[in-house]
Amino acid sequence: MRDTSGFERRRFLAAGAAAAGAAAVGGTVAAGAATAAGSAAVANAPSTARSAAPVAVTPGDRRYLDLVRGWNQRWVGAPEAVYVVRSAAEVARVVQLAADRGKRLTVRGGGHCWEDFVFNPEVDVVVDMSEMAAVRYDPGLHAFSVEGGARLLDVYERLYRMWGVTIPAGTCYSVGVGGHVSGGGWGMLLRRDGLVVDHLYAVEVVVVGASGKVRTVVATREKNDPNRELWWAHTGGGGGNFGVVTRYWFRSPGRPGRRPESLLPQPPAEVLISAASWAWDDLGEADFVRLVKNFANWHVAHGEPDDPRTAICSLLSLNHRSNGAVGIVTQVDASVRDAEGLHAEFMAAVTKGVRARTGPVTTQMGEFAAMPEFAQPQRLPWMQATQYIGTANATTNNPTLKGDFKSAYMRASFPERHLRVLYEHLSRGDLDNPTASLMLSSHGGRANAVPANATAFPHRSALFKMAWMIWWTDPADEARSVGWLREFYEDLYADTGGVPVPNGVTDGCYVNYPDVDLGDARRNTSAVPWHELYYKGNYARLQQVKKAYDPKDFFRHRQSVRLPS
Repeated sequence: MRDTSGFERRRFLAAGAAAAGAAAVGGTVAAGAATAAGSAAVANAPSTARSAAPVAVTPGDRRYLDLVRGWNQRWVGAPEAVYVVRSAAEVARVVQLAADRGKRLTVRGGGHCWEDFVFNPEVDVVVDMSEMAAVRYDPGLHAFSVEGGARLLDVYERLYRMWGVTIPAGTCYSVGVGGHVSGGGWGMLLRRDGLVVDHLYAVEVVVVGASGKVRTVVATREKNDPNRELWWAHTGGGGGNFGVVTRYWFRSPGRPGRRPESLLPQPPAEVLISAASWAWDDLGEADFVRLVKNFANWHVAHGEPDDPRTAICSLLSLNHRSNGAVGIVTQVDASVRDAEGLHAEFMAAVTKGVRARTGPVTTQMGEFAAMPEFAQPQRLPWMQATQYIGTANATTNNPTLKGDFKSAYMRASFPERHLRVLYEHLSRGDLDNPTASLMLSSHGGRANAVPANATAFPHRSALFKMAWMIWWTDPADEARSVGWLREFYEDLYADTGGVPVPNGVTDGCYVNYPDVDLGDARRNTSAVPWHELYYKGNYARLQQVKKAYDPKDFFRHRQSVRLPS
């Protein structure tokens, strides 16, 4: 049984301070980097040994309440301590201490985990990565080094302002790279530049061996790297599975030259942003079905990697009727020829046959705030647009919200029954929650130019992605909110056991949008387990990586990769 006595907590913290102090003068924790390239990277990187010990925050500390929760206020932890770390060496000290004393450890990056994988009653120790946020060019690995606690907007600003490059990662400003990248990533440049993991060159991970000893491993995508499988596992295998990611290195494959400015994609100088909506009062079932079908059909028709319309990324927010409207946000690479014409062509295809009038976005659309100023397309510098979209997030910036979420990938347009189910649940009169929505977002394009087993991310034939969202503040609303989400999802996929099994139409779920219901036999009545929905045919390989780098299953949560039986 877990010992939560004050004596045990004080002894653990005291041991941590002693171990960290010993390490500062040449302690015994292994920090092996098993490849020559990895060793060179560590040698050439700027020193990160900035302190003798990590900062331990315990329940009596006024900072504690801020450090035991993330973005989703549904999950608040009560660990014995949160360790704020500033280097890979400090991470290794904390992990070794927890391993030696049999403590359950989890990692907080940006704090955006949708489930309780970081904060739950079984967790004793949390490693907080927020102070490990450096973004540098590393000449040793000829790549950009990004520490595991860096937040996306900070990464974009640093890479772009210093070198004019970017990685095609997510939109929300405060998502941490540690979990985002390891799950495969999604972003508004995905159709043009692929997934963020398609540009991942190396990863630095603190792992626990069979003997219980901690080591720090640098793994690259080089074919002759003996740790290459650990790199591969972090190209879509999900967070919290193999170790603590302390650094990523990014360099696009096949980039010529050694100038930093040539090693990653250059974002467009300008983008075209628009936001439009349709009032539910004007939107009958026929118009709703036509709008959704048009959006899906466009992505099916333009999902190939070399389609010139990969310049377009769009998100269709199907809000519940109580919101008042459904809406669409679209970004076009304005550097392409006739960007305005491409945008007009796209909107004409989406609205074809829809009789309801198009208007400005005046209500919250999923994670987007109202955007009435974009009723007409606006040209913005890329960084300005990225800052705007990333920070104008009504849910991330509200510290009172609890939420529940689900996901699915689509390989084809909707069957007719799916369209009827979408309309039925989004127009239900027994729910009054304007945050309830289903977001359809662009996929395909260059993201589908990579074979399904070249990275751990397997959904390389998906054409668009779906994310269900609902938030609440009052605990009394939780059962109704979660119930609506489950009923909607399970009804939509009633023909396949309540989940989007990989087939000709659906393609499983996104591991970065975790959903514990997928592993519940009451909710998932298909013969397809949760891990196949996330990883498809890549799961057995991920299990072998788990066996090699986390044989004691030290890093685990409710949906972590399991050791092979």
